[in-house]
Amino acid sequence: MTDLSLIALTGALVLAGLLVAGMFASRAWSGWLEVRKLELATGRPQADEPVAPAGASGTDRIELADLKARIRKLEAIASGIDL
Repeated sequence: MTDLSLIALTGALVLAGLLVAGMFASRAWSGWLEVRKLELATGRPQADEPVAPAGASGTDRIELADLKARIRKLEAIASGIDL
């Protein structure tokens, strides 16, 4: 094979690979959009939105926040950071 035909063959293979990858990405994107549309249509909370527990009252949330703050302080102490 000559150098020119080898370069042409390599270029064609790269172009075909990019075409396949683009088609795959396009199908994945449209599928993801379809899932998001279904989530919006059903009224379910989004995956990245925090959901409060069903019976959570104000005092429960305060206690939970206090526990989270204590955990952060303990983790800081364990890693050697002074607060």
